[in-house]
Amino acid sequence: MNAKTSPSAGNTWRNLPAAQQPEYPDPEALRAVIADLETYPPLVFAGECDQLRARMGAVARGEAFLLQGGDCAETFDAVSADQIRNKLKTLLQMGAVLTYAASVPVVKVGRIAGQYSKPRSKPTETRDGVTLPSYRGDAVNGFEFTEAARVPDPERLKRMYHASAATLNLVRAFTTGGYADLRQVHAWNQDFVKSSPSGQRYEQLAREIDNALNFMRACGADPEEFKTVEFYSSHEALLLDYEAALTRVDSRTGQLYDVSAHMLWIGERTRQLDHAHIEFASKIRNPIGVKLGPTTTAEEALQYIERLDPDREPGRLTFIVRMGADKIRDRLPELVEKVTASGATVAWVTDPMHGNTFEAASGHKTRRFDDVLDEVKGFFEVHKALGTHPGGIHVELTGDDVTECVGGGDEIFVDDLHQRYETACDPRLNRSQSLDLAFLVAEMYRNQ
Repeated sequence: MNAKTSPSAGNTWRNLPAAQQPEYPDPEALRAVIADLETYPPLVFAGECDQLRARMGAVARGEAFLLQGGDCAETFDAVSADQIRNKLKTLLQMGAVLTYAASVPVVKVGRIAGQYSKPRSKPTETRDGVTLPSYRGDAVNGFEFTEAARVPDPERLKRMYHASAATLNLVRAFTTGGYADLRQVHAWNQDFVKSSPSGQRYEQLAREIDNALNFMRACGADPEEFKTVEFYSSHEALLLDYEAALTRVDSRTGQLYDVSAHMLWIGERTRQLDHAHIEFASKIRNPIGVKLGPTTTAEEALQYIERLDPDREPGRLTFIVRMGADKIRDRLPELVEKVTASGATVAWVTDPMHGNTFEAASGHKTRRFDDVLDEVKGFFEVHKALGTHPGGIHVELTGDDVTECVGGGDEIFVDDLHQRYETACDPRLNRSQSLDLAFLVAEMYRNQ
């Protein structure tokens, strides 16, 4: 893989309007940072992106299920072994539940090692009569509400690269070095099982997995696949200067890959068909996701297919649907019907988080677990009625015992939100709520 981008092919987006980009006070400093980033080694390899595209092809054809999860917005100070391991552990546990209880291969993709920036609904924030630029994620500016912290700083793009590299390095070690071995299903749960109903339910499932593994071993089968796990990285391709600087020409094929992550998605606020983000995504070979909110028309969905998947390649394009529990049953059927009728094979995935946010009386942004669950149910109901495949879930979660979303088996009340409200942006499911969701999704999948 060559170290530099092709001078022209990957930069056609620069002639188009680009939403949600930071306004850097010093353009020269930004140019210097981009020039440095263009010389940095890839964070992922083109062959790994191809492998994920093949796995996503199985999801699109109805042969596998996508589990995509992780932080709403990663922070530089959370790049620690404990926090990365806890997040990975939660996803491995959810994957084990879905694979075993739903009898379906699970493609595991983290919102990890790159999710350091966030689109915002307003460019500024006002507190006590003071107005400052909004916090746009650690890759752009600081969370502290001070004038100095909120100035966009291009040097943070380098910090994002190094934080992503450190995170990926540890994830690769965990997933291939024995930690992800299926025989560790109990070890993933030791600190959790005594105090949580979902932990106890998981432990029961882990015993069943143990029995199945012991039976296979007694029969002389001990497949290598049980000892490691395929795990891929993804984030929203929001900061186009960063993504373009990490776009490389693959020496095998001469095609462009964004080597900042295996999979990139375009968000609800940046999916304008004639703007820069869709243009950028159309030029790279990575698997691409597009978030579709409740205002998306079937015509727009078909145009995304034309722009991003002109060859109709299963696994290339994923539609991540974020409608809200109250709208999914009304808005999704037409999209699925018309896309299916067009002959395109896309992966349909539900994001039950972003359409269900509200502000509690305390001022905390939160989500009701019941609303999250209802949107997933609506997603499954629509696909069952149409005879199409519910391809996966995309959730904001953490491996820590935070109190950010209300409800769940270990019920969190609105009055509990202040106890451990640690997110840098949107509320996340904690470990117990994530496992509850995995069991419920496995049940829905079995009943399809």
